[in-house]
Amino acid sequence: MQRSEIAQAASAGLKVFSKTIKSIKTTIGFDGFVDSIIDVVKTREDADHYQPVSTISEYGQRIVAAAGKSANIELVTKLRKLGGNGPIMANAMASFGLPITYIGNLGYPNIDEVFEDFAKIATVHSIADPGYTDALEFEDGKLLMGKYTSTKEINKDTIAKIIGLDKFKQITKDSRFLGMVNWTMLPNLNSIWDLLISDILPAIGSDVNGKKRMIFIDLADPAKRTRQDIADALGRLTQMSPFADVVLGLNLAESTQVAQVLNITVQDDAESEIEFTAQRIREKLNLKAVVIHPRRCAAAAVLTKDGVTQARFQGPFVQKPKLSTGAGDNFNAGFCLGLLADLPVAQALCVGTASSGFYVRNAGSATLDQLIDFCADLPPAE
Repeated sequence: MQRSEIAQAASAGLKVFSKTIKSIKTTIGFDGFVDSIIDVVKTREDADHYQPVSTISEYGQRIVAAAGKSANIELVTKLRKLGGNGPIMANAMASFGLPITYIGNLGYPNIDEVFEDFAKIATVHSIADPGYTDALEFEDGKLLMGKYTSTKEINKDTIAKIIGLDKFKQITKDSRFLGMVNWTMLPNLNSIWDLLISDILPAIGSDVNGKKRMIFIDLADPAKRTRQDIADALGRLTQMSPFADVVLGLNLAESTQVAQVLNITVQDDAESEIEFTAQRIREKLNLKAVVIHPRRCAAAAVLTKDGVTQARFQGPFVQKPKLSTGAGDNFNAGFCLGLLADLPVAQALCVGTASSGFYVRNAGSATLDQLIDFCADLPPAE
């Protein structure tokens, strides 16, 4: 099928799925951050107008030039918004119309004001204060400056204290989809995974309304964690596999990091072979699926009843996005939506790239109707 045919078929499949989407209970956790989207000022023209630094390399050169001297760097906060992989992904999936339960650090005992609108469209269990991220955005990427002390409170004991283990078990049992993201920033998330593996998942069964439960994992830039830490986390995903369809989502850099930990060789041009890298990681870990999403495309390997299916899809890449922070989380939301809708792999990838493409063009997540329309007439990559 041609790209446009895949996109139109995905649109039609989502339209069919829209009739039953409200029955797919979804739980996502466990992080929460307040994001400040920031420009670095290059030149200021007057009190209201400035030219931003356009690239990370230009910003880096300015910092290096200040060595042994000093520098006054002005930051302009363009937007203060909910952040964290979990809240952004959950907000997107709630926008699609999925019933969402969210567990994470959105503020305790009262949630931060940036999460108030989110709390109106999701059932929220906030168990700790949020972290704070300054996202310095440039045309060629972004730098995330974080203050993350509160993330250590995301652990099994906090869930037991604030939510209660019986209630957490019931929430998990009712959920057809369980998303657990940002492992890198949550140093004690393994304790929750161990609770699920040893106690909860074996006790609740793997089927929800006749469909196997899906667990989605996003490690979220594990470069700062040790090789052994990453290996231990990946091993836990394999341990979850008997109890659920485990899906691992990776961006391009993350896919190379994970491959290296698993002793999988990746060529210098990693993007050219992402569908094969996805399959090798999937096979090594014995997972349902692995999806890899660079900026311009995405590929996945998915174990189906007919064997492993691999696919690659060219997304609607845009040169100058209105907002890039959260694009990957919107991709994950869309791709998982496609899997929940039982779309073929190429169509699920299309939905993921469309969800991300809509988000960066509009600085907000699509509704299901908007996503259906966007897929039906999917823009070409710029």
